[in-house]
Amino acid sequence: MSQSPPSAAGATRPEPVPVTVLTGFLGSGKTTLLNRLLRHPALADTAVLINEFGEIGLDHLLVERLDGDTVLLNAGCLCCTVRGDLVKALRDLAVRIEQGHAIRRVVVETTGLADPAPILQTLMSDPLVLYRYRLDGVVTLVDAATGSATLDAQVEAVKQVAVADRLVLTKSDLATPEQVSALWARLRALNPGAPLLNALHGDIEPEALLDCGLYDATRKHPDVRRWLDAEAWAEGHAHDHGHHHHHHDANRHDARIHSFCLTFDDPLPWDGLATWLEVLTMTRAESVLRVKGILNLEGEDRPVAIHGVQHLFHPPVKLERWPEGDDRRSRLVFILRDLDRATVEKGLRAFAESARQQAAIAGQG
Repeated sequence: MSQSPPSAAGATRPEPVPVTVLTGFLGSGKTTLLNRLLRHPALADTAVLINEFGEIGLDHLLVERLDGDTVLLNAGCLCCTVRGDLVKALRDLAVRIEQGHAIRRVVVETTGLADPAPILQTLMSDPLVLYRYRLDGVVTLVDAATGSATLDAQVEAVKQVAVADRLVLTKSDLATPEQVSALWARLRALNPGAPLLNALHGDIEPEALLDCGLYDATRKHPDVRRWLDAEAWAEGHAHDHGHHHHHHDANRHDARIHSFCLTFDDPLPWDGLATWLEVLTMTRAESVLRVKGILNLEGEDRPVAIHGVQHLFHPPVKLERWPEGDDRRSRLVFILRDLDRATVEKGLRAFAESARQQAAIAGQG
């Protein structure tokens, strides 16, 4: 991890192509939603990469080939055996872009069985992918009728929800109001920072799903504010309802996953924070599902956004300015599994204080 926030990207770097990861458990309606989106002008010149678990892929046959840029990745789970194929497909698309082919966006539709974390790691680790693309966000679909049972039985589905930038409830017309309400509350508890959207028959405006990551610095302020404000909801929910979700049976995978936000009034030393993040990810990577933050760093006038998935962190991004009216506090949102808040907060504050002391000693010298 770099020990200082990077400078703005050089002028010679091409404008990175946004990549949207579309995930959700089996039967959640990903293909239906994708077909609707591809008819919209906002998704013009979009390349679609589709992965389906099994020897014969079918999803690519169900997606209307509007411009011929639909690529079926080799059969297998995108989170393991075909990660190399994902990189190869993105590299091939990059060559086509360089040759003048109009590709303004990429959508990766994952198999419903996929753990999304390795997919995000792939998008954040390959040098050429990092140079040509930016992860725009993770959109997770949840079936309103079967979502609760799926979350009970499938830990992958819980992780898909936990790492999402947008949660889209589908098939709510097939569920009772009580089912929808209970699922809504459960999704909010799992991921308080992601807006909850509703899509009937795949009908949803693309603007609600696009540009939802941290990487377009000129457009992130409303969304950054939205997910940073999740702390108040999460703490209020815990206060009002106690720890009721921990009392369910052992199949409730989300009892092991929780989200919280740490805030810091004073500017943070980047050296201390970066070192602590390295230690955390080296020792407990399997527990770090996702980290997102907007930071007020010592010596920096502009906010710095960071984003990580398990042991990989995207290079920090300097935002153009602080959101209007913001109090300029640093805020870090964590989505963790089997790792308590106290351990994380104690470690971060200790490393930050150590860095400050070392800087003070160096200044005296």
